[in-house]
This record gives sequence, structure tokens and C-alpha cells, in this order.
Amino acid sequence: MHPTSLLLGLLAAGTTVTAGTIHRPGRPRPQAPTAETLCPIVFDGRPDSSLEPADFDDWNTSPFNPDYVKGANLPWSSILQFPAVNPPARFDDPTYQKPFEVTINDSSIFNNQRGFRRAGLQFQGDTNRNSPGSSGIKTIHFSLKWDAQRPLNLSHEYLNVWHETADYSANQFNFQAGAILGQNSLARDTWKVLNRQNRQVWSTPILRNEWQNFAISLDFVKNTLRVYYSRGSEPLRSVTNALTNNNAGEGQYQVGILRKPTGTSDVVNSGYHQRNLNEGLIYGSVFVEDSEGGCVSL
Repeated sequence: MHPTSLLLGLLAAGTTVTAGTIHRPGRPRPQAPTAETLCPIVFDGRPDSSLEPADFDDWNTSPFNPDYVKGANLPWSSILQFPAVNPPARFDDPTYQKPFEVTINDSSIFNNQRGFRRAGLQFQGDTNRNSPGSSGIKTIHFSLKWDAQRPLNLSHEYLNVWHETADYSANQFNFQAGAILGQNSLARDTWKVLNRQNRQVWSTPILRNEWQNFAISLDFVKNTLRVYYSRGSEPLRSVTNALTNNNAGEGQYQVGILRKPTGTSDVVNSGYHQRNLNEGLIYGSVFVEDSEGGCVSL
């Protein structure tokens, strides 16, 4: 459904919409989340707390594309977990929203790309061409929490959040972890932001016991990238300047896990992964906002 149609439908049903929070008649007003969103939300990837796993397999109920990007025979209802996490992520309203965990296993092979193990969520409405997420100034927010029961193996390279061009030839940015292939000088145990040239522009140690909050602003007009970060319930702060970056090429965001192999020069089609893979990463406060005029929710 088009966002405008959705909003009109909500208003017609007597639903109150304020500051990024949806209030449904007949239910108590939600408790305030850790922080309020301040800017218009373009894509909201914060699942309603009422959603069941099977809802993520259905276009009518999932906030994401139920068909991509995942193993051919794996529904999202088998990939996503919904761990109880307290406190909530910074921009999650615990009354109405819940975190989710993206997991991968030996069957997480998309489109016969046997070198990768991957599960990547795409926002509904984020089309490959002419997406509202690929014009003006947009900021993607996400919070991450480590799962000690499904830890990432940081001897591998991981992509976790990125924006891929419409022709699939490049990524405008990568948010990554682990051992970046061909860049042995970069620490493994860090979250990293890499620009379109695959050069690290910022990093921070991976914490094991608290939320880490990130925002990445892409200015598609001035061709810049800017990173924001905080821990726990702390407000986000800018940790880079607006850095020159080639943001051309439109495309789509992905949120999840793409694990690269080791021991190969053809990472897409071959390489080593240990058997009985069971890895996951917990996400909260996932959304894209319109940052025209410098608006960023902190």
C-alpha cells in the first residue's frame, strides 16, 4: 500500500498519528519510547509487537519484502526470531514495537550464490528504481545487540546494513563486522562503516552486553555520508563530518546478515563456511527518516 493511502486510511479509522507513533483506538496510549523520532519516517522497520512470525511471510502484514533476500526454501518466519530484550532499543516503543533477530544457517543461500550465507531484509516500498529512500537526504537508523547464543564468527567478513545500487554493481555504503577481505589491517572485533570505495571511514568496538545505536545519513544531492553513534540509551552524536561519497545509482537498503567465505578468490560462488551454522544478530529501532533541512533523530 502507498504510504499516503495508508495514512489516509488510518485517519479515516480514527487513528491518531503523532511524532512517528501510531495510536490505535481502544488501546491505552503507549509508554514513551526511550527517544522520540523527530523527522518524517520514510520506511519503518520496527515490527508491531502483535505480529507473529508468519506475518513476515505476507505482503499484507510484513513491514519488509517477504520474498527477498534469503534462501530459496526458507520463509522469513523460520529466519526471524523475536528475543525478549530489556531495556528496549533507543527508538523502540516497548508497548507497540519489538526487536527482531536475523539468523543464518547452512541453507541461507540466495539465488545459488554458494559463497554467501545471507538473509537481508528490504523495506516494503523501497523499490530498486525511483525509491523515496534514494533521493534528497535520508538517514537510516538501527540498533544492534550481540547474541551470545548465536555469535558471529569474526574470522569471516559480514555485511549487516548497506545500500546497493540499482544495477547491483556497487554499494553506496557498507556497515560491516569481522575480517574484511583484503584489508588485514582493520580490526575484526569492530563495527565498521565503509564508503563506496570500500574504505573504512569510522569504526567502534563491538560490545556484548548493551545496545549500540547507529544512524547513517546519505545526501543524494551533495553526495555525502555522515555517521552517528551512541551506546545504550544515550543520544546519538555525530562521529564523522559529512564525508564526500558517491551516492549515485539509486537502489535499495538491506538489513540483516551477509557472511562471506574464506579460502577463495570467488567469494560469491565458492569458499569455506563451517557446517551446522547457527548465527544471528538482534536489531531494534530500524527505520529510514527524511533528513531534509538537517533533521536527524538523536
